[in-house]
Amino acid sequence: MSIYLASALVCLLLNAGSPKSDIKMWKQNRIIITFWSAPPATDSALATVAAEGYNLTWAPESGLDTVQKYGLKAMLQDSLLIPETLDKPDQRAKLDALIQRVKKHPALEAYFITDEPGAAAFPGLGRLTAYLHEHDHAHYAYINLLPTYANNEQLGTKGDTAAAYQEHLTQFIKQVKPEILSYDHYHFFKTNDGEQYFLNLGLIRQNAQTAGVPFVNIIQACTIEKTWRLPVADEVRWLVYTTLAYGGRGISYFLYSGPVSYGGLYQEGKKTPLADDVVVLNHEIAALSPVLMHLESQGVYHTDPLPQGGAAIPESSPVHVVGPGEFVLGLFGKNEKTTAFMVVNRSYKSISEARLSTPKSTLNIQEYDRASKKWIKYPALGADGILTVSLKPGDGRLFRLMR
Repeated sequence: MSIYLASALVCLLLNAGSPKSDIKMWKQNRIIITFWSAPPATDSALATVAAEGYNLTWAPESGLDTVQKYGLKAMLQDSLLIPETLDKPDQRAKLDALIQRVKKHPALEAYFITDEPGAAAFPGLGRLTAYLHEHDHAHYAYINLLPTYANNEQLGTKGDTAAAYQEHLTQFIKQVKPEILSYDHYHFFKTNDGEQYFLNLGLIRQNAQTAGVPFVNIIQACTIEKTWRLPVADEVRWLVYTTLAYGGRGISYFLYSGPVSYGGLYQEGKKTPLADDVVVLNHEIAALSPVLMHLESQGVYHTDPLPQGGAAIPESSPVHVVGPGEFVLGLFGKNEKTTAFMVVNRSYKSISEARLSTPKSTLNIQEYDRASKKWIKYPALGADGILTVSLKPGDGRLFRLMR
């Protein structure tokens, strides 16, 4: 039983016989599109955020009405949302009052707790998460995790990269019992790319599936570190579509606004060209969201050469890449039956043509068109039964198998 289902069952048992029959549990209903370093919760700023295709911003209690005005949801920020609050009766009373004021607000989505904690902080974070869940079932506590390249001291665990990170995730899930996993991983450097991107993505996906919760990937969209390069549009597209192919349920851009020295999407209030590129991606994610939210990630594989953490396409896969090229293949469906797949160009530098074989029982193949938001028949199925798909740099395309 997943942690989410187990926690829901406990709540139902605790409330058995209660006159309240309208207990609402948090359930994700769309792919999260958000950012870090949010603009202020003002009319002008949030009107822009909504128009740019984001659906989640960050705000204090005083900003919730404005968030609602623009059809957005909010991650609540408040100094009371720390574990130490529970140990101080006066502060805990203030937290109780805060929860009571905001928990029925239509704009509230989550409570922001902390960023990149080590394992030593997990017991306290678990107490706070449980406390919030006890007082408000309809919203989740948000904690963002470290990446694989954090050292053992930062993680609070031991072992090589994969083992230490896996133990970090195991302890976090066991002690905190999150309703969503979030992590950051920054891949693009001035002189090279990182080597652990797919290792990190795979470990997060695996643990999210084991826990029965969705996951969010915080991706690079700035140069806050001197060693980073600012990704171009195709590189950000690559980050988005590889995440979606792995079954990700959220994209968060790091970062939205800040000083020029941060190199983010907005610098000193001025929009950069990359901000416009991200808007295009946001609308594509939103178009794909209703379809992907009703599909389960069943497997994700790579063609050669396999990146660190990547798995080869097994013989049992209903879809195979039969030609050359570097691709990610994500399989989707329900009840262990594959009904759809996403193929992603693993090159963010050049157009690639993927040649794929599909089951002989397939009568036709449809592609989900991001512009019309409809399934359309895909005509590029050769006499040999091979599906040919042209992919822009870093792009992904979603198909379903019709029998």
